[in-house]
Amino acid sequence: MTIRCLFALALALCGYSGVFIDAASAQQHVAFPASDKSAEIQADLYGGGSRGVLLAHGGRFDKESWRKQAEALAAAGHLVLAIRFRGDSFNPDGTPSAEGSDEDNAADVAAGVAYLRRRGASTIAAVGGSLGGDAVGIADAKAPGGIDRVVFLGSTGGGEPEKLTGRKLFVVARDDGNAEGLRLPRISANYAKAREPKTMIVVEGKAHAQFLFETDQGPRVLREIVRFLSAP
Repeated sequence: MTIRCLFALALALCGYSGVFIDAASAQQHVAFPASDKSAEIQADLYGGGSRGVLLAHGGRFDKESWRKQAEALAAAGHLVLAIRFRGDSFNPDGTPSAEGSDEDNAADVAAGVAYLRRRGASTIAAVGGSLGGDAVGIADAKAPGGIDRVVFLGSTGGGEPEKLTGRKLFVVARDDGNAEGLRLPRISANYAKAREPKTMIVVEGKAHAQFLFETDQGPRVLREIVRFLSAP
């Protein structure tokens, strides 16, 4: 790692919740076609280097919601791409809403992975929150080996955990739940089916997926993600 990368990682490991920013972590707006040319994928690009990280947001978020985490990852030496799903829309009150199908979302993840490769990334990691995690898992299962590391925030990682490849990190709040009940048992079941290497982290609270970053568990969650993605 460079001195800049080591400094940024040290900040994360010490629980620093602010953002270490330099010119290399500045945001760029980019666009690229879906693999079948049926849609144009909008995205925000941060940082540089050969270690690519794709960020796939949850249903109540958008690509901009990753900014603080993207800047921290970029400062740690990663080339970070936060994508907008083709089906993203807005609720009547102006809040974001992801309306695309699982298949389209997974295809958008795959297009983002291909874009990072074209930008010079030799390794690819993907972080997905909630439905974004499902999209990451589906994309990984469909193209084994295309993603080297995956992080699932409050997500089961799709319906075929046994097909996931590379290193896996599952993060969930103990009391995170919805109308179907607590998510932890379902995520634990998929974690059990996934092949090694894998790690599961259960944090306290009930915040779901990216909402974890808005709680007192946020610094720890970011620290664990930076550690996982920066490890050799």
